[in-house]
Amino acid sequence: MTPVMNKMRRISLSVFLIIFFNQIVSAQYDPRALSILDDMSNKYQNMGAYLANFTYSLQNEQEGISESFDGTLLVDGDKFRLIMAGQEIYCNGTTVWTYIEEINEVNIDNYYPEEMEMSPSNIYAAYKNGYKYQFVEEVNTNGNATQIVDLVPEDSGSPFFKIRLSIGKNDLNLNSWEIFDKNGNRYNYLVNSVQNQPVDNQKEFEFDVKRYPGVEVIDLR
Repeated sequence: MTPVMNKMRRISLSVFLIIFFNQIVSAQYDPRALSILDDMSNKYQNMGAYLANFTYSLQNEQEGISESFDGTLLVDGDKFRLIMAGQEIYCNGTTVWTYIEEINEVNIDNYYPEEMEMSPSNIYAAYKNGYKYQFVEEVNTNGNATQIVDLVPEDSGSPFFKIRLSIGKNDLNLNSWEIFDKNGNRYNYLVNSVQNQPVDNQKEFEFDVKRYPGVEVIDLR
């Protein structure tokens, strides 16, 4: 397996640097940030099922890493389907399937969202448990006002030390989120479009072995 695929597997679920030390220690439970986060979260929770197209990038200046991939994410409550860079992840709310195209292999495991720092189905509500939040600034992005909010894990043992959310002031869209880890990696998810997507067949959130001839199935449950 290539180094790229190894990195992708480690950061696939979850589902997003370098900041000054005083920014970390001063992070608070900022009421202005909380209001913005609540409004954004309520919008997505009220959307029902939705489909998002995004661009994922990984940057590490020290290691000379710069990678970018396009992907799609279908979400319906606690169910999701993530397709990105030769990897497909299906979750029906209880089971998660991770398929790696390069080696034609799928891993099956139980889904424990409470054990995941970031998941495609909880990114819009992750701030509600285990994070401090702070309003950073309001910027103009292509003529649109964008509000920047930082999340800082309460657990000092977390593998990352900040998540930066960019939220549209008027439409409350989560335009991007950026995850900064302690190894100098910066993971960015830029949302290109998001729209309601009614799901008629819940099987869309389950891996269909019949569609992948010769796939090796590794059941970790």
